Amino acid sequence: MRIAMVSVQADPLPENAGQGAHVAELCAGLSISGHDPVVYTRRGDPTSPATSGADGGYDVVRVPAGPPCALTENELVEHLGDFTEFLAEQWRERPPDVVHSHHWTSGLVSMIAAHRIRVPVVHSFHGFGETALEQRSNAEALLARRAAWISATSSAEAAHLSQLGVRRSQMSVVPSGVNSDFFDPEGPVAVHDGRMRVVVTGELAHGTTSSAIGAVVSAMDHVELVDANAVPRADRPALLRSADVAVCAPSDERYGSAALEAMACGVPVVATAVGALSDVVLPDVTGLLIGPRDGRRLAQSLKALLADETRREQFGIAARDRVLGRYSRRRLAREAMTVYERAGAGRAVTGGAAPDRQRCHDAGVRT
Repeated sequence: MRIAMVSVQADPLPENAGQGAHVAELCAGLSISGHDPVVYTRRGDPTSPATSGADGGYDVVRVPAGPPCALTENELVEHLGDFTEFLAEQWRERPPDVVHSHHWTSGLVSMIAAHRIRVPVVHSFHGFGETALEQRSNAEALLARRAAWISATSSAEAAHLSQLGVRRSQMSVVPSGVNSDFFDPEGPVAVHDGRMRVVVTGELAHGTTSSAIGAVVSAMDHVELVDANAVPRADRPALLRSADVAVCAPSDERYGSAALEAMACGVPVVATAVGALSDVVLPDVTGLLIGPRDGRRLAQSLKALLADETRREQFGIAARDRVLGRYSRRRLAREAMTVYERAGAGRAVTGGAAPDRQRCHDAGVRT
């Protein structure tokens, strides 16, 4: 199947996190499963090639829409029409079987360009109504009504979208994945001085959370704290393999990628029960889940796990099994393909009436 993956604002480069990493893992899984995904993203760097092949086996097309530099969403809006025309021209010559758009800017340009060739659009919101930008509000309302299917990244996001009026009957959860061959328990281990190692991975909520971790490290002998976020991705597996416990304690989390990397390396995780982390970490099986902003509970949980080697080993083994069984690239590719088929890929449908020109104008895109 030919899949157009539209990610206007997030290039799936190896060092990217968040939406870019989510798109990269999904495309890699689809590619190794025999499909043909192509990512379309805005060219935001003059040194980036117009088209390049990613390590995951898919192509990335960088669309010339606006100046090749970083733009705010407000600045980007006036260039979405150029992005739309580029897609329409590309797809007229070689139409995809399905379009999967990520974030509202991608959804808007995809909806218009795909309408011209009668191809279904699957949309992932990656956040909903988080700014006062009028064009965003109009576009998200349009996408909620007109997308052939909605793909959420976690059960928490699906529930939130449902509360906001997005149809649950046409929504599926396809989470982020992880390269379990790269993040693996076997391989080089980062050298350290023999102390127990707590690795902080992903964003860390400030205030009580960070101070609680520091208090545990200070109170326990022979424990050191290392920030995995300061380590290049190429060196991260070796660092994670050296960890006794990984802490992933943000105030919100859409993807859970940082926790998945640690779990894939067989490391138990202490995480806050927010967003995708509530799906990723099985409490008392692969790690420990605590409430957000509960610094006292975080400190108690971390201290107890550091003191229990048997429990850490059990959690680490289960964590690796959890990743292989639920978050492998092939598993996520199969789930994505189910979504595309439900959306009508391969059948000349769009999942509803096409957006009219007035709605597109209201959303701020020239047609």
